[in-house]
Amino acid sequence: MGRHTKAKPSAPTRVLGVVGELLITAGVIIILFVVWQIWWTDVIAGREQSRVVSEFREEIPEPAEEPADEPTEYRSDPPVIDTATVKASIGTNDLWGVMHIPAFGDDYEVGIAEGTDLSTVIDKGSLGHYTDTAMPGELGNFALAGHRQSYGAALRNQPDLEAGDPLIVETAEYFYVYRVTEHEIVAPTAIEVLAPVPGNPGVAADGYYLTLTTCHPPFISNERWITYAELDYWMPRSEGTPKEL
Repeated sequence: MGRHTKAKPSAPTRVLGVVGELLITAGVIIILFVVWQIWWTDVIAGREQSRVVSEFREEIPEPAEEPADEPTEYRSDPPVIDTATVKASIGTNDLWGVMHIPAFGDDYEVGIAEGTDLSTVIDKGSLGHYTDTAMPGELGNFALAGHRQSYGAALRNQPDLEAGDPLIVETAEYFYVYRVTEHEIVAPTAIEVLAPVPGNPGVAADGYYLTLTTCHPPFISNERWITYAELDYWMPRSEGTPKEL
């Protein structure tokens, strides 16, 4: 019997085979990238937040007296934190405060650092303070930015906030309790949301505001989701903890 030789694949077949292998390889790379982007960056940012929030708390002195069972809610002009120390920490992820949002869970706490640099602050899972906006206790607009997806996604559930929900800023000496007032979706160029009176550039500050900014919608990010809040009350941390916590 004659020997049968296997026919060599044609050039088009070989090309299709190479293209198929390349597509499979590209698909694997894309899947690995998505896993890294969605899951692993959250893991790393979560570890970083645990570390920096713990360090922040370790540096806070214990109160000299036992805190009151029902601490006073002060609605007078609030004290301003030490801005010189804060400004010296721009872009370092050295926390000067912690944000609590009870609507996101009893264990929600995210560090607040100075500046909105991605690599040194926001990609670390922190909320970044827009350096040209007011500080807590300062008349005007205290504005923060954070991720809505990946890198800890500090503001993943921001659109779920409702009017009246508390946003609690904890510093070394004080708690500032803000209340959500409304939301807005804007273009990335809408810098008027950072004005002293949010949305009203050129108008002198007439209150104590807080503005949260994050990307919208998730993974597309061609717009910004904005949440506005106003100060309800403040209290010294030496006198206890806000009832909302």
